[in-house]
Amino acid sequence: MNNEKISSQSLSPNNNLWKNWQGLSDWNYYFLIKFALLWGGYLNFHPLENLVFVAFLLFPLPAGWLRKIRNWIAIPVGIALFYYDTWLPGIQSIISLRSQATALSFDYMLEFVQRFINWSWVGAGFALLVGYLFISQWVRITPFVVAALVWLNVITIGGPSFNLMPATATTSTPSTNAASAQPGTTDNQQSEDLGPPTSQNLTAYYDKFIQSQQNLYTDFPTSLPADAQPFDLLIINICSLSWSDMQSVGLAEHPVWKKMNIIFDNFNSATSYSGPAAIRISRASCGQPSHTALYKTADQRCYLFNDLAQLGFKNELVMDHSGAFGDYLKELREYAGIQATPLPFGNAKAELTSFDGEPLYRDLSMLTEWLEARQKDDSPRTVTFYNTIELHDGNRSLATNKPVEYKKRLQDLFDDLDSFLDELDKSGRKVMVMVVPEHGAALVGDKMQISGLRDIPSPSITHVPVGIRLVGAKAPAQQQALHITSPSSYLAISELVSRTLDGKLFTQDSIDWQKLTGNLPQTPAISETSGTVVMKYQDKTYIRLNNADWVPYPQ
Repeated sequence: MNNEKISSQSLSPNNNLWKNWQGLSDWNYYFLIKFALLWGGYLNFHPLENLVFVAFLLFPLPAGWLRKIRNWIAIPVGIALFYYDTWLPGIQSIISLRSQATALSFDYMLEFVQRFINWSWVGAGFALLVGYLFISQWVRITPFVVAALVWLNVITIGGPSFNLMPATATTSTPSTNAASAQPGTTDNQQSEDLGPPTSQNLTAYYDKFIQSQQNLYTDFPTSLPADAQPFDLLIINICSLSWSDMQSVGLAEHPVWKKMNIIFDNFNSATSYSGPAAIRISRASCGQPSHTALYKTADQRCYLFNDLAQLGFKNELVMDHSGAFGDYLKELREYAGIQATPLPFGNAKAELTSFDGEPLYRDLSMLTEWLEARQKDDSPRTVTFYNTIELHDGNRSLATNKPVEYKKRLQDLFDDLDSFLDELDKSGRKVMVMVVPEHGAALVGDKMQISGLRDIPSPSITHVPVGIRLVGAKAPAQQQALHITSPSSYLAISELVSRTLDGKLFTQDSIDWQKLTGNLPQTPAISETSGTVVMKYQDKTYIRLNNADWVPYPQ
């Protein structure tokens, strides 16, 4: 390989320092690959760290053991720096998930690892290697690599207002011909007042958001009126379902959505993992906390299920799984305030094997089990939390042990919900059904994450469809669902529940849906996982990893 010695023959032979200058040699190809990935928007490139690494490689050392030691040290440093420049999960995230990874089935792990291989990029890398080997016979590549790194450092001094990736159009939100029910203002004016999207301004905006959310809560009554009508609240919490997922498999127009009375078009789940999602919905009665705050004790008025329990709503828990994976059931107990005993599987039918090898029970079977148990229970009011992971990545057929396509599983789930709503109608019970997904499945993936990877709560993962149906209401259903188009999150759910507590909606001859949904709390689209924050600022999305600088989210 060409060593690209930069020393000139015209220099004095006694000048040993200049004699020891050498080029980057094979490391040129390393940086050319990075530049190509950066141009495609596939790297979270750190210009300064890479410039320091180049300085380390170029520093003149005499031939011998010092240079050999540097060459050996450079290999692990280069690998670590390359990983640091990717959007892959950080070391802390990997360590925190190691116990869950060991519980995954081997077949799922093998399938997941294969997704990291992009044969188009492998081919492009080979072509780049051949081109580099050919051109480097006559042209010294090192000066161009160094110049490019210096230029990248210069243009990033201003922060994320400079975008290193090619400009692309942002994804659009789902469109609808239904009327908007959401008056009020958003945080656009606040972000405009803070100025351009520098790291300092973005951090100030995020900090102000968290601080303002601490003062928000739903004001539940201390008791129900004497003429309150009993009804049940059923929250169906679906793992791995977003607008992006539904659209990618062509099921966004499934008939089950036409049965909803209210649909939130811009609901943000604020997380991309199941445990935090369950905690957030269980604490829906307060504003949105940071990810870290989820694992600390919250104000008692934040816990939605406790608020309802104090008003006579018996708490119930139903899952189509055991809750063992990721200590899900344990987190419900410790951080979500849900202490109810899970409903036994009974005669429910298992058709899938989950990603960790345990059987999954069909949603219609589990919901039917709940309905039958509810018919035998004389409690006037209940609030039930039903969690289903049928759509989770890696689920397989129990009969064949082969992967079941997401579209097939989503079709089954929607069909089950559709049939269950019909069963509820026939039962004569008064039930407020809320379909609130945990997060999306990352079915499509993007430049930051491959399909199925959810370490980063991207907008396509946290933008979830939320639907509400009043079953057993006297008033006839409207012809089209009322769409809430403003940015919303869990506080709007809690507020909507508080407005229906007396149950009189079920006995009215007509329902003023505009009045019911008027002035619901609005929440900007800000999402978090451990060490990662993704938020919208001045109609563009930015991301911060491990408290580093904010950068534009690559589209």
